[in-house]
Amino acid sequence: MGKIGEELDIDLVISTGDNFYDNGLKDVQDKAFEESFTNVYTAKSLQKQWYSVLGNHDYRGDVLAELSPLLQTIDSRWLCLRSFILNAEIVDFFFVDTTPFVESYWTNPKNDHYDWRDVAPRETYISGLLKDLDAALKASTAPWKNVVGHHTMRSASHHGDTAELLSLLLPILKVNGVDLYINGHDHCLQHISSNDSKIQYLTSSGGSMAWRGVFTPTSDKLRFFYDGQGFMSLQLTRTAADIVFYDVFGHVLHEWSVSKHLHPAV
Repeated sequence: MGKIGEELDIDLVISTGDNFYDNGLKDVQDKAFEESFTNVYTAKSLQKQWYSVLGNHDYRGDVLAELSPLLQTIDSRWLCLRSFILNAEIVDFFFVDTTPFVESYWTNPKNDHYDWRDVAPRETYISGLLKDLDAALKASTAPWKNVVGHHTMRSASHHGDTAELLSLLLPILKVNGVDLYINGHDHCLQHISSNDSKIQYLTSSGGSMAWRGVFTPTSDKLRFFYDGQGFMSLQLTRTAADIVFYDVFGHVLHEWSVSKHLHPAV
């Protein structure tokens, strides 16, 4: 990852959640922060700003610790918020807190602890999030609109599709012309194209616990699937996007490009 980061001279890094296994951080002094982040991503090319969302395993720890600005005094690269917007001129990244959408975490049949502080009640939180996201997407004038969340929208792997996101979140993405939905959750690499919109579903969650040995057909077009460890890169200009998936050694596994025609300003 550091080698590819140097070759591409990357501007930033995005983490798709489940930042700390198995149960998030205990508190802001938890050594897991340095052991799983600072001491791992040591390559010179990765000393850029990181933008992270929360995953379901993060919610099983002290969420407020993971969101705390105190962590930035330990490692200035770290930025994790529930939902936020990153404006990078030619692209707007909309980071979405997807864990509260999943009803089974609330009913909690496994009796796992989830930190719902500042989130409960679920319906009120999700309603406000969706309203704000829809307004922000409509206000965006960037050539590219990309959404980042932890949970899969479409997936051919272990977790499969997330029904709550398909019913509640996907319609907003479609109506607002979102280009990419980038997620984690399933421990593999995937590229799936929507059958009824321009959205590309990109799973980049091959940091650990891969090789699940699970494959289930998806209703949309599966362009690439790798049941192993790796990562992806995204290069954007105003009129083109280049997506590349790599294994852990930096070998290219899948490449895909798309061009965009921009209407001249009136």
